[in-house]
Amino acid sequence: MLCPSDPRQNHLLAALPAEDLERLLPFLERVPLAVGQVLCQAGEPMRHIYFPTDAIVSLLYTIKDGSALEIAVVGNEGLVGLVLFMGGETTLNRAMVQCPGLAYRLKGSLLKTEFDQAGALQQQILRYTQALLTQMAQRLVCVRLHSLDQQLCNWLLQYFERLPNNRLLMTQELIAHLLGVRRGSVSEVAGKLQDAGLISYHRGCISLLDRPGLQQRSCECYGVVRSEFARLFPRAAHSLLAASLPALLLR
Repeated sequence: MLCPSDPRQNHLLAALPAEDLERLLPFLERVPLAVGQVLCQAGEPMRHIYFPTDAIVSLLYTIKDGSALEIAVVGNEGLVGLVLFMGGETTLNRAMVQCPGLAYRLKGSLLKTEFDQAGALQQQILRYTQALLTQMAQRLVCVRLHSLDQQLCNWLLQYFERLPNNRLLMTQELIAHLLGVRRGSVSEVAGKLQDAGLISYHRGCISLLDRPGLQQRSCECYGVVRSEFARLFPRAAHSLLAASLPALLLR
């Protein structure tokens, strides 16, 4: 059983061979992440890589009028800061903490040196990049082709799979903002999910009551993204089985 402060609570780090992880450990800095904290601002250089353990970070695309849309979510399955490996120092996206928790921070220059060795870390990051691109693509498909009911179920499942418990502290107004829809629409759909016994919602706290039921009500996008992560990170899924990995990696 891993303690909450163990870097291996991040599944990308856990997927590394022991000797590769040992080289990184002296340089990993454990940092708390607060709600609303911006880890990366669009157009600004990024200096650190973040490996969340129980925090959740939104990748947001902001347009000129100031409105933003969530294009992907990062939790303990990955990292924030892929731009440092893609040939540039800045990104068009903003990375903002939506659920507080801990992460391990590493200077980008140090990880780039390790990445350039073309070893296990490079392979894991490239696999994660593929998985993240899959998530972004499915998010686009979901918005274009599926009902808000399905979208919200999919979105809730992605968050609950990255949380250490079945309680999500988030207002309907923020959820609507992240999904790019009206608050009234989210309130209506959330009410239907609550009436169906799938979730309960009270004063900004959403509790998951019936995960299989929520999965059944979601669209196929949820299964596509989950299967891709499981396919690309089988080592993490098997090696941490006893530590109760989330369904994102085990199914």
